[in-house]
Amino acid sequence: MQDFLTLGISKKLTNILLSHGIGKPTPIQEQAIPAVMEGRDIIAQAQTGTGKTFAFILPILEKLDPDAVHIQALIVTPTRELALQITDEVQKLTAGDDDLEVLAVYGGQDVDKQLNKLKKKVQIVVGTPGRLLDHIKRKTIDLSQADFLRLDETDQMLHIGFLDEVEDIIKETPGKRQTMLFSATIPAEIRYLARKHMKEPEYMQIEKTQGPAQSVKQIAIHTIDRAKQATLMQLIQTHRPYLAVIFCRTKRRVSKLNDVLKSNGFQCDELHGDLSQSKREQVMKRFRDAELQLLVATDVAARGLDVEGVTHVFNYDIPLDPESYVHRIGRTGRAGMKGMAITFYSSADKPLLEAIEKGLNITISKQNLGNSQERQKPSRSSEKNSQVQKIPASSGRKKNDNREDADRKKTEGKTSPAKGRKGQRKNSKPLNSAGHVNRSKSPSKKKTSAPKSVSNRSKRRGR
Repeated sequence: MQDFLTLGISKKLTNILLSHGIGKPTPIQEQAIPAVMEGRDIIAQAQTGTGKTFAFILPILEKLDPDAVHIQALIVTPTRELALQITDEVQKLTAGDDDLEVLAVYGGQDVDKQLNKLKKKVQIVVGTPGRLLDHIKRKTIDLSQADFLRLDETDQMLHIGFLDEVEDIIKETPGKRQTMLFSATIPAEIRYLARKHMKEPEYMQIEKTQGPAQSVKQIAIHTIDRAKQATLMQLIQTHRPYLAVIFCRTKRRVSKLNDVLKSNGFQCDELHGDLSQSKREQVMKRFRDAELQLLVATDVAARGLDVEGVTHVFNYDIPLDPESYVHRIGRTGRAGMKGMAITFYSSADKPLLEAIEKGLNITISKQNLGNSQERQKPSRSSEKNSQVQKIPASSGRKKNDNREDADRKKTEGKTSPAKGRKGQRKNSKPLNSAGHVNRSKSPSKKKTSAPKSVSNRSKRRGR
């Protein structure tokens, strides 16, 4: 195993890495750093969480001219969160160095604030395609002298539909630039982009397959859509994740699921494109600080997120292609740590699941928790009275057998709230008849009975 000094990284940067607990390069860093230091264009294919960021930041920092007043390096990312992450990493490595400035450029941020910073000497710009093109049209960013172009998570920019914008940005940079393309997968469109805009690039691939990291245990659970909420809460209670990301297909489903989880006592919040930038940053800070246990997100919003401590990923809605699957579950099992990815699928989703397995050359373990069978069509009265899926009650609550009526059809149960900020289990709260937490104090010596059924309330009303 080589160290960073033997790869050509200065003792100064090596010591900074050691202060952050990074002493040995990862395989992608061992391959990419020498090639970038020698000035070659590279195409690096590696899974998320393998250290790709340092693989290009370190050699770029070594080759920058601190006296230059123009933009020397441009890093293009698909999302705001990823742009902020990379900017943060650069700032950690350049802390105390007043000669090097890095600026994150992304939508949702005050344009005037960005303009004021661009008037100063900025050597590195990290940005999203939309906001970069906005500055190019305003003529507030000049890329004509850029020496380095780094395209990050390129397959996701293609997935989102940014490839045309990326080409427009490339055209603003000089032909003599050095180009680095990093991606978890290399579809045909990216190979075309490389042939068109790169000079004899050196291709490097860390994993033989494009599948997820081996440190991630993968499970697929057969269910139906109306049973997903109850199944998810049951699994969270069973597995007790420290931090978990839950993926939904649309913003509406994200908000709906987040509301349900909150009403059941889980510490969670949502992340999607309709949130303001300040709200997104607030949510991510709380998640990183473990004030939130669960983050309910869309694919685009959580693209490229690198949060330490994510132990579980739940695919509440199955991803539509193998690439999305790789990026979703890449939020856990990062840097060799163990993780778990659980994917819900219905009978109609089987072709998608099979396509993921075939595309990644993997076999995902299948489970059936007994909630995937369509129930018989209920009567009109039971449809009105039964709206909540039944899930196992927590061990902290005991049913009062004397209160159970023989004609009870449904019992509205609740899972106990998930772990708190420090991973500790909260005490279970008594629930009222509507299934919500009862804030009033109950006598300490009395047992808390299960909530009364809707059908019993109907009988008391004279039905």
